[in-house]
Amino acid sequence: NESGVITVMCKRPPPVKVLSGQLRTADRGDGWLIRLGRGRSLLVSLVWMQGTVLEVQLDRNAVLLMDETGTFAVQGVNNIPKGKPCLSQGKYVMVMGVIQAVSPEPVIRAVKMADLSELAVLHRRMWKLEVEDLQQVLA
Repeated sequence: NESGVITVMCKRPPPVKVLSGQLRTADRGDGWLIRLGRGRSLLVSLVWMQGTVLEVQLDRNAVLLMDETGTFAVQGVNNIPKGKPCLSQGKYVMVMGVIQAVSPEPVIRAVKMADLSELAVLHRRMWKLEVEDLQQVLA
């Protein structure tokens, strides 16, 4: 049965770049609905976020990050291949993951992490623009 094969091979949509502040005000539906302003919104589940490591909680398998709009927690960090270099205070990192919760602060279950510290100044300056740009294309 070929249709069964096709169903299995369907992959989830690509990650959406978001800011923690947008997740804080998201509504729960079939996924998470983030508001983009001007009455537009976007359904997200897999997200791409960037921020500075504030706190590493290895016993809880988590790190606390901060972007321009606030803090967010990332869980499952010990299970990420190549995630270890990201796990120290002050690093600027990228995290791709699935939204677990949005309140009182966003919680993401990590799928992938990367250390962007080497070019942190550039990445940090570009990030908000990248987020806005992608969201305008998708909405």
